[in-house]
Amino acid sequence: MKIKRYVLAICGLILFLLLTACSNVSNPKVDNWSKYQQKKSITIGFDNTFVPMGFERKNGQYAGFDIDLANAVFKEYGIKVNWQPIDWDMKETELTNGTIDLIWNGYSATDDRRKKVQFTIPYMKNEQVLVTKKSSNIAKTADMKDKILGAQTGSSGYDEFEAHPELLKNLVKNHKAAQYQSFTEALIDLQNSRIDGLLIDRVYANYYLKEEGILQDYYVFPAGFDSESFAVGARKTDKQLVENINQAFKKLYQTGQFQKIADKWFGEDIAADEVKK
Repeated sequence: MKIKRYVLAICGLILFLLLTACSNVSNPKVDNWSKYQQKKSITIGFDNTFVPMGFERKNGQYAGFDIDLANAVFKEYGIKVNWQPIDWDMKETELTNGTIDLIWNGYSATDDRRKKVQFTIPYMKNEQVLVTKKSSNIAKTADMKDKILGAQTGSSGYDEFEAHPELLKNLVKNHKAAQYQSFTEALIDLQNSRIDGLLIDRVYANYYLKEEGILQDYYVFPAGFDSESFAVGARKTDKQLVENINQAFKKLYQTGQFQKIADKWFGEDIAADEVKK
């Protein structure tokens, strides 16, 4: 009898955990704003290696500009953010499945991504750049001819690389880029000369190289693609959520909180014009 009761207890616990997990998954077919308000929580998916936007410190805590900004946005509505590290290459799938409610981590609003998600207004400008060692004498895009290029899988830079082969893809060795799960891994390979150049977000490149104290040893120059804007990605059904984020962006800028967060991470006001209106 004891064994039977033990088995029943275990089964009950498993069922409880399954039901709890299911209750945390959002319905991708409806507007979930009332759910977020009721539960007072929302789940945001992010790449926990993307400094300075959103990353995991050595002590396990999450930090970054996007972390602080998102927390401030949802504080306006009494909602707590649950941060969920994800495989960046699977971000839209996670959003569509309802396991996360937003993609917020230096997420560029591209035309291709607009087919899959609904974007907020832009909150920050960005640019794709090439990072190379000065010792390699690669100082412009044309110098990447027959050189090994690295890029992050699923990044907007890699998408642009594939969409506009005439700008870079047709130049580099084997007409392809070595793909990495994170920019950090790619930068380590660049430092060790396993790749010759890295296609990367300017904001990441500048922050990482400054933090490592090696900015003076590298060239950072435009890759030739159109400039981008960072925005927050939501399901197309979550219209009220997007509207409320937009309103919070503008309110935080009017009160100076947005600028305070930006100054902490960048030392300047980096807000997009749409936030300032």
